[in-house]
Amino acid sequence: MGDAGTAGTDDPVTGDSRSPALVMLAAGMATRYGGGCKPLAPVGLRGEAVIDLNASDARQAGFGRIVVVLGPQSGPAITYHIEQCWPDGLDVALAEQRFPLGTAHAALCAHRFVGDAPFALINADDVYGAPSLEELCRFLMRSDEHANVAYRLADTIVSDEPVTRGTCTADPDGRLVEMVERKRVARRPDGRFDSDDGKEPAVLEPDTLVSVNLWGLHSSVWPVLEAAVAAVHPEVSPDGELEGEPAGDTEVLLPEVIGAMVTGRGAGPAQPVRVLEGIGRCIGVTHPGDLPVVRTELAVMVGQGIRSERVWGVSA
Repeated sequence: MGDAGTAGTDDPVTGDSRSPALVMLAAGMATRYGGGCKPLAPVGLRGEAVIDLNASDARQAGFGRIVVVLGPQSGPAITYHIEQCWPDGLDVALAEQRFPLGTAHAALCAHRFVGDAPFALINADDVYGAPSLEELCRFLMRSDEHANVAYRLADTIVSDEPVTRGTCTADPDGRLVEMVERKRVARRPDGRFDSDDGKEPAVLEPDTLVSVNLWGLHSSVWPVLEAAVAAVHPEVSPDGELEGEPAGDTEVLLPEVIGAMVTGRGAGPAQPVRVLEGIGRCIGVTHPGDLPVVRTELAVMVGQGIRSERVWGVSA
């Protein structure tokens, strides 16, 4: 596959002269998906995988290096797919998260490939769309604030199966005040959403802004992540590496670390996070039954001219 397969694999980055990088978290276990590899779910018109659409959208949006964080189970399959399917000349780095210690640790594993450049962080199994990625890329290039791109709840639900979402509360200046994880969120017949997790409100409105793990972060976040992971797993080095096996399996979750950071409960002074509103829909494959629904939605977007017919913009 040329440059895309080799240039970034063991090539750390330093400095801040690059375009923003994109970090894709692809090391998850996919328990609700039946153990399959969600990032490789064939959702495109010609069987393109979720990660293909995200990487193509990121390139269109203006991102530079793409860092894919892989786990030991699905890593070989994803690596092979990237080598076979991604175009030459794409700057790709493959990072490894050997143990499932949470999304904050997964981000830390990408540190040496991102360097001091600003970066977006996404799930590898959700399709966020080029417009939202472009909005975030522009924000990262003009602002030194962190950001979370939040979507309308109704624009993140693809089926009647329950999902988990993080509701976002912003202050009058648009900065994140609180993010609350809501579990077992499911559509009601009246278009609103139940959240059967014992929290209030039990019914969520369609316009509720929710996080789907689309973050824009600057280098000032690295000490925060390092301290949060080290507090739970002191054996982990600042770049996410560790010798042997971890002493425990507690996950350090990025939303919780960011939530502590914005209130000053993290390492160092409080750092604000701007809430940007997502453009269009964010659709992902959470359950096996979601796959045909996602395929249909993406096909409709192509028919409406919202998405390009061909990933990478290349004709057959």
